[in-house]
Amino acid sequence: MFLKMRSILLFCCATVFLVSCSEYQKVLKETDVKAKYDMAEKLYNEGDYRKAVRLFEQIAPKYVGKPQGERVMFFFADSYFKNGDYYLSGYQFERFVKSYPRSDKIQEASFLGAKSYYELSPDYSLDQSDTDKALAKLQTFINNYSESEYFESANAMAKELTAKKEKKQIEVAKQFNKIGEFNLPILISAITAFDNFITDNPGSIYREEALYYRIEAATELAMNSTEDKKQERLEDALDSYNNLLRYFPETEFKKEADKLAESIQEELSTYQNSTLSK
Repeated sequence: MFLKMRSILLFCCATVFLVSCSEYQKVLKETDVKAKYDMAEKLYNEGDYRKAVRLFEQIAPKYVGKPQGERVMFFFADSYFKNGDYYLSGYQFERFVKSYPRSDKIQEASFLGAKSYYELSPDYSLDQSDTDKALAKLQTFINNYSESEYFESANAMAKELTAKKEKKQIEVAKQFNKIGEFNLPILISAITAFDNFITDNPGSIYREEALYYRIEAATELAMNSTEDKKQERLEDALDSYNNLLRYFPETEFKKEADKLAESIQEELSTYQNSTLSK
């Protein structure tokens, strides 16, 4: 009896599904814009965004300048977003914001447009063009809608993307540092990169790391410098060590930094004694 009821139930579900698909396919091929609109909104409300967006694609141009246009364009953009088509949702939300600046949905559309580009932001090691665009959009939203319900989320996303860009910067500088062990001009580029990072990102979570690796780069450069540049560069390396301890007295790199400072002091003493004996 149970198996019979289960079979009947499955048959009914399959029938409903087939009828629904048949109805959708029929409306998809029709020229009746109102029928497409009704079906698209029904599918959107049911959470079938993949089918809904195909209908919205067909009818959106027909509603430009009409009272329903605002509603259609928002659902159109949001269907792309909920499908994970973030390039298209970002573009459509931008269009919505420009077309309906007085809309009740303007905050949500601005936020979701920015979030679309946030979702497109790649790993820190890759090109960060989409990250830059997302940050610009998020910052505009933060500046314009400080009282919005989406404000905290926008701030959190902006901080995450900023940290990602900082991560890319610090890793590039560290790579220069690594390569510079065998190429002093590149080591100078590493020091410059660390200096720029420290100056440009005073509140970065990677500031401590940048200060420490600058000591490494400066020490390596000083130890391998010609006599006429050695003292100046050793003193610069020592300044780097002091800067780290000034800002991070309990730094996680304390042990490594102390060893470098000891080597710098020894080399500086040897250099100065050698100079005096001449």
